[in-house]
Amino acid sequence: MKLKSILAVCLLISVCTTTFAQKWTKNKKAIKQSVENHKAELISISDQIWEAAEIAFQEDKSSKLLADFAEKNGFTVERGVAEMPTAFVATYGSGSPVIGILGEFDALPGISQKAKPTKDPLVKGGNGHGCGHNLFGTGSLGAAIAVKELIEQGKLKGTVKFYGTPAEEKFFGKIWMVKAGLFDGVDAVMDWHPSATTKADVQSTLALVDFVVEFNGQAAHASADPWNGRSASDALELYTTGINYYREHIKPTVRIHYHIQDGGQVVNVVPDYSKIWVRVRDTKREGMMPVYERVQKMAEGAAIMANTDYKISLVSGIYEILVNRSGGEAMQKNLEMLGAISYTPEEEAFGKKIQEMTGKKQVGMDSAINPLEETLENPGGGSTDVGDVSWVVPVVRMGATVAPKDTPWHSWAVVACGGMSIGHKGMVQASNALGMTMVDLFENPKLLKRVKDEFKKRKGNTVYKSIIPEGPPPVGSN
Repeated sequence: MKLKSILAVCLLISVCTTTFAQKWTKNKKAIKQSVENHKAELISISDQIWEAAEIAFQEDKSSKLLADFAEKNGFTVERGVAEMPTAFVATYGSGSPVIGILGEFDALPGISQKAKPTKDPLVKGGNGHGCGHNLFGTGSLGAAIAVKELIEQGKLKGTVKFYGTPAEEKFFGKIWMVKAGLFDGVDAVMDWHPSATTKADVQSTLALVDFVVEFNGQAAHASADPWNGRSASDALELYTTGINYYREHIKPTVRIHYHIQDGGQVVNVVPDYSKIWVRVRDTKREGMMPVYERVQKMAEGAAIMANTDYKISLVSGIYEILVNRSGGEAMQKNLEMLGAISYTPEEEAFGKKIQEMTGKKQVGMDSAINPLEETLENPGGGSTDVGDVSWVVPVVRMGATVAPKDTPWHSWAVVACGGMSIGHKGMVQASNALGMTMVDLFENPKLLKRVKDEFKKRKGNTVYKSIIPEGPPPVGSN
């Protein structure tokens, strides 16, 4: 056979193999049909959660909507797990493999917004879903239901678990769910997040630690006898000054934020109390911990200089994501099969108006399915308590477009998109891709083994140890 003929045959085999690998199987068609069948109900639930906009550990209505819908669709639901009233686990099936999927539903304070592309609060000063969690939990449940139906019909064997996970934005509820052993015996977990792009997510996140510093001094009249006062406000200012000078001497991957929660009440009193919430992040927990230790020492130094007492209270802390490319590759193939989300002229106009109002280039929506990214060593970005889950069980992740390109996250602009069709379309895309990838994990033991083997290799000898303080979750601490 001539060389050209051999190359042509090889190319044909390669193309056929790729096409076969991405073929719409009966089970994957069934996932898509199930999501379509439930779409109206899923959108209704998402919109109700969007309207409720409940913050950390107050997600009573949101949690109930999801748990009730899971129960209505044949899942066994255990509510109030891990000592958190709004956390739950919905289970269907029996035996192995056990595939879980995560669902969040908490909102953010102060960013209430109507479903319109100009800033206009639904409730002045109210909460809003500026991270799209109304879509997150609902979309994940849609995928879980689709898989459950295949198990029920005998087309898949194993167990599916939907995790209703509260308080991701503040207290990181998943850490207590990990601590309670709720992921023990699970083979793999699916996760997604609303985004301005659609992709299989193979990037890590930042490790994080949250703590509160309180200074206690002696009150006095600020003019008549200030020498009798020991200012807690002075201690707080000295502390923030120390942190800000320290910024020059930390690695570029480190982030330090703080929020002054109490700096005194009136101008004519030397304040005897102050309080500050501090957050330290880095791309790796091992890099974060020395910075955390240093800023704690600075609190002691500030207290000494101001002649006050001080107290440090650990709130919570999370790991960076342990990436799983094997799962990401499977997710990528399913996203490519689904193709990009299409938008109406009205939706494109909505997106461009959002971009205009937030000072961005008016380029509209971006839902293109690009090639799988290379995993970066130091990707930057935000943090999530999914990180802790990823250190005890392999996690396969994706993002779906629910807002126009370059939209400021945790803002009114994302809230606006999450309450209308742009957000709904991203949620449906996520339900399909998650469900299809779960089918791959159920049907393909070799793929599941690769996912688990990669998890073990990346984790190495690291022993997961939660940062959270002893005791129950801080429910009611808002």
